[in-house]
Amino acid sequence: MRGIRGGVGAATAMFCVGTLTAVSPALHHYPVYGGQAIRYAVGALLLMLVARFRGIRHLRLSLREVGLVILLALTGLAAFNVFIVESTRYADPATVGTIVATVPIVLAVVGPFMEGERPRRNLVAAAVVVASGAAIATGFGGGAALGLLLALGALGGEVGFSLLALPLLPRLGAIRVSAYSAVAAVPLLLIAGLVTDGRHALRVPTASEAGALGYLAVVVTAFAFFCWYDALPRLGPERAGLFSGFLPVGAIISTMVLGTGHPSWADVAGAALVIAGLLLGLRTRRPDGSEPVGPVVEETAGRTG
Repeated sequence: MRGIRGGVGAATAMFCVGTLTAVSPALHHYPVYGGQAIRYAVGALLLMLVARFRGIRHLRLSLREVGLVILLALTGLAAFNVFIVESTRYADPATVGTIVATVPIVLAVVGPFMEGERPRRNLVAAAVVVASGAAIATGFGGGAALGLLLALGALGGEVGFSLLALPLLPRLGAIRVSAYSAVAAVPLLLIAGLVTDGRHALRVPTASEAGALGYLAVVVTAFAFFCWYDALPRLGPERAGLFSGFLPVGAIISTMVLGTGHPSWADVAGAALVIAGLLLGLRTRRPDGSEPVGPVVEETAGRTG
């Protein structure tokens, strides 16, 4: 059951994140970093309300935990968005998406090292298949060297979003980690907005912009963050990373639903490869035959802390 819940949660999270591609056009004329700050502020508020409703109290963080939360917000949230936005100025968005789609390979290699183990060849092979499928579905493009370097920065942020959360999840749980990291990202993004847009970093959104920001805050931030951080310790980073292949799947389906795009044969072929890679990776076992899952995080832990 742990593996099933983890798989469903990871797939749901990555699918939801993929839908932001279809929603983003509504925010083309809104200041990027100010909009992201609003998104994370609203998402954090929603997560805190959920925590209060469920009786999950705030925990006093140790100095190490504070550092990890800030680093997580800096790399996995704020810097990731900065790198994504800036990389598309110098490289084709398809190239950026293809580079970020290699995150399963990185997690399949780095994740086991963090647990004192060697990468499992079958999982690395599965990650390569998933990344290839995501790259095909996203498409290949071109760009300047600076754009490629910025895209690699976005890839690093995506990796940090998972690996930096792992030490926090056993004590804090998925809701707290999601809420705390979102809160920490707000001032970082506001600073980036002030540097790039000055006093125009924030403005009153139009009705369509408000709807898009609300969707990003509720679905892509609060809901998707919780699903991902709930799944991560159940699957382990190397297996959870395989589900990032659902990013382009979410993008394809959401653009079809909204009528902003139609799937090509490359999209279908890429999705098929993603599914094949997932099936290969999820069949893999540890050498002793056990499931590679971490401790299950109960959101009730630490209620009296």
